Amino acid sequence: MSKHQEGPSYAHVVPVRTLLGVFGALMFLTVLTYAVTYVDLGALNIWVALGIAVVKGTLVALVFMHLLWDKKFYAVVLVSALLCVMIFIGIALLDSGQYQADLIPGFAPAITP
Repeated sequence: MSKHQEGPSYAHVVPVRTLLGVFGALMFLTVLTYAVTYVDLGALNIWVALGIAVVKGTLVALVFMHLLWDKKFYAVVLVSALLCVMIFIGIALLDSGQYQADLIPGFAPAITP
């Protein structure tokens, strides 16, 4: 790993072996996402899908967006942002669970002020 210096930045040359490894991992995770849809995990379905999506997004950002070779602070910011999105989605899901019993299947509730 190269040491960063202030000043102009240069492109990183990523070995083909690394690119193919990440490509293989992304393909495996895509197949895993498809396979998980056939397994009924109950309330965990959304969390498993989100977890796989976070791993895939992190791989793309770290390798293809070169965050792995950049300052580690940027990678920490990226992972922190992804975790915050997961927390916000989790809070929204918890809230929707409170009024789920009041919804009529196939009918969107009217918005009243």
